[in-house]
Amino acid sequence: MTLGAFTWGDLAYLALAVFLFLVGLGLAWVFLALGGTFSRLTTFIRRTEREVLPVITKVGGTIDRVNEQLDKVDTMTDSAVDAVAAVDAAVRTVSNAVSKPVRKLAGVVAGAAHGASSLRARRSWSGAVRAGKEAAARRERDLAEELGEGPV
Repeated sequence: MTLGAFTWGDLAYLALAVFLFLVGLGLAWVFLALGGTFSRLTTFIRRTEREVLPVITKVGGTIDRVNEQLDKVDTMTDSAVDAVAAVDAAVRTVSNAVSKPVRKLAGVVAGAAHGASSLRARRSWSGAVRAGKEAAARRERDLAEELGEGPV
């Protein structure tokens, strides 16, 4: 081989060799940079894992304690509902016990007033008794409706 026998094909092979050598150097640099990035990413993930896992554990414990407190609140709410129901039943019982005699007394007073008025106006004892009974029944009915007890 002589120096004078250098052809265009040889020049193309030389250019290709230089190009491939430069591509190899470029790829080596990219792979080194990518390796450094992966190394930093791995370090970041490990640090995050070390810092986040205790927080997650604490949050889990907090949620457990909150659930225990909610269970207690649920029990208190049930107790309060039972207490309100008991008070409601007691109030209804007392209300019924008080309202019946009051209703009867109001009827007697209304009947006596109407009966006396009818006796003065008509001078008839039987008419006065009938008017008094009707007025007493009417007053008892009106009072029962006012109290929301329905008809007597």
